[in-house]
Amino acid sequence: MNLFLVILGAAIGAPARFAIDQYIKKFTSKPFGTFTVNILGSFLIGLSYGASVHDVAFFGIGFAGSFTTWSTFMLDLYLAFELKQRKDALINVAASLTFGLLAAWFGIHLGR
Repeated sequence: MNLFLVILGAAIGAPARFAIDQYIKKFTSKPFGTFTVNILGSFLIGLSYGASVHDVAFFGIGFAGSFTTWSTFMLDLYLAFELKQRKDALINVAASLTFGLLAAWFGIHLGR
């Protein structure tokens, strides 16, 4: 049952990430799509913390796991450094860590 919930969550999360990222790319060349999904995913995984095993399987592991993207975040940072956009890269790292932690914290406290 849990494997099915993880698969179902992932099948929804990955296309949702793609759709949000593609929509945001219409307005900017900055990696705001990756930033947005990672912050939303941090909130969702925080929200699922302490929930039932089924909810964690679906939301925390399946949906949030496929919705967020560490690899694209790393590629965005690498490309920013390659293009000598170090300030943008450092802002991305700082904002992602700060807002990601805050989103997870908020999700955990809202879910209690």
